[in-house]
Amino acid sequence: MNPLRRTFLKLTGAAGTLALVVGAGLLKTREALAATWNKTGFESKAVADALKSLGAASPAESKDIIITAPDIAENGAVVPIAVTSKIPNTQSISIIAEKNPFPLSSTYDLSNGGEAYVSTRLKLGETSNVRAVIKADGKFYTAAKEVKVTIGGCGG
Repeated sequence: MNPLRRTFLKLTGAAGTLALVVGAGLLKTREALAATWNKTGFESKAVADALKSLGAASPAESKDIIITAPDIAENGAVVPIAVTSKIPNTQSISIIAEKNPFPLSSTYDLSNGGEAYVSTRLKLGETSNVRAVIKADGKFYTAAKEVKVTIGGCGG
């Protein structure tokens, strides 16, 4: 078989598959993904501004939020954090590292019926409270846990 013909057939098949995926809405464009990004929140340098960008100016403290993190992190560059919400109808989970230069580290939107659990790794420059902000039924709840850092991860 002619190698040029074989290459043409492969490229045509790949282009057809890509067109089907885009047409079915399984692949979003960069603009569609960026439309949901909270630019103000992720660029804010104060915890109060980050909370305001989430719509949670004064969230209520809750014991139904479980933050799993080490009490002492030997290396602030990689600190494992997990958040579990036992609050019914949890819609989103946001994680804030209070003493980081940009406190809002992540926001996760959950689908209806999705498990209210997220796990990530944070970079912490110094000992800080790690705060979880939960949105459930349009109301905001929060809990915090202090993580002591012995070696800073943000240049320390």
